[in-house]
Amino acid sequence: MRRHLAAYLWPALCGILIAVVLLYAFPSLLGRDGPASDTPTGMAGVESATSERAPPDVVDAPSLDRHEGPVSYSQAVNRAAPAVVNVYSSRVVDTSQHPLMSDPFFRQFYGKNMPQRQRMLSSLGSGVVVSEEGYILTNNHVINDADEIQVALRDGREAIAQVIGTDPDSDLAVLKIDLDDLPVIKLSNSEDIAIGDVTLAIGNPFGVGQTVTMGIISATGRDHLGLSRYEDFIQTDAAINPGNSGGALVDANGSLIGINTAIFSRSGGSQGIGFAIPANLARGILNDIVTQGRVIRGWLGIDAQQMTPDLASSFGLKTLSGVIVANVVTGGPGDEAGLRPGDILLAIDGKPILDPRETQVDIAEIPPGTQLPLTIVRGGEKRRVTLKVGERPPPAQSSDDATKRAQATQGSEAPGADSDASER
Repeated sequence: MRRHLAAYLWPALCGILIAVVLLYAFPSLLGRDGPASDTPTGMAGVESATSERAPPDVVDAPSLDRHEGPVSYSQAVNRAAPAVVNVYSSRVVDTSQHPLMSDPFFRQFYGKNMPQRQRMLSSLGSGVVVSEEGYILTNNHVINDADEIQVALRDGREAIAQVIGTDPDSDLAVLKIDLDDLPVIKLSNSEDIAIGDVTLAIGNPFGVGQTVTMGIISATGRDHLGLSRYEDFIQTDAAINPGNSGGALVDANGSLIGINTAIFSRSGGSQGIGFAIPANLARGILNDIVTQGRVIRGWLGIDAQQMTPDLASSFGLKTLSGVIVANVVTGGPGDEAGLRPGDILLAIDGKPILDPRETQVDIAEIPPGTQLPLTIVRGGEKRRVTLKVGERPPPAQSSDDATKRAQATQGSEAPGADSDASER
């Protein structure tokens, strides 16, 4: 009897083991769905105050269909490329009459009457027409300190551009030209992009003329690069070179998803790491500059320093969350709320501060005048303070900042993160 049972026992055991392996490898056989992925949502844009000038009429792009990829992207290029323009900026600078005049030995014979001559400096970049009214988005470093800005369209037309406004903190600028029948690019919702989406970079690299390169979205939400104060870059491996600054990064439909801004390179050319400002951020800055003449951002009026393990230990904190108030601007919102240097800012509106740079972006998106609850630690005691958010003063851009941003886009290695102390 045992022999007969043994003959059936081994096949049964083998069958059970095979079933267990199959269920472990393919849980869908049990009718279970995989875990749902969370879709990140972006912060709402800054609410602009009413004014006489209405925001530009931009064209919204339809959602991207990711089910089937095209064999050719010529249709996308035909939709987007006419709206990408070449931007030529020039300025006059005074230089010494002769190279020897830079030598102190020769300069002493002329004193303050050293002969001077003027020299024209020119730079090139790209821009994107985003409205039939003639508004163009480009990079601030492309037109910074320019005496004259000329825009050339793909159809051969040229025009002198007027600077409507600039925003050095995001490295964006808004230009305007007066031409009829302008080609306009459609703006997509840059929050809908996904890593792996096909992207096309359109611009004027090295001044050779309009050029299209292809790649994918390599990453989103890149920050801590030290390129600008407010960073939320799209990273792509589409070839971006000097001259592409201010050009368009578009999706497979030819809709704008970003403004090409900088590259990371050790050779001066494209090495597959490029950065673009998301279209949603660019749209908000465009509306603020056109309607208000400036970009409106929230401001607390404090300088904050990032928490370190040593500082956390000295304050008796068990975590590295929060930032230390290093300075309080006299008469600013923080000063009026009673904040002091040495206070530890733990949370803003109930949201813990985990990344100081991300918190800085969140504060900028809060409309001025908002009553904002803060959680601080002072003298080892946790307190709650309500602060009235102010409007961030216009930035005073230094020549070093402009040089850093220009070099980053012209192919030098992108610098590291900013110093620990940052203004909020």
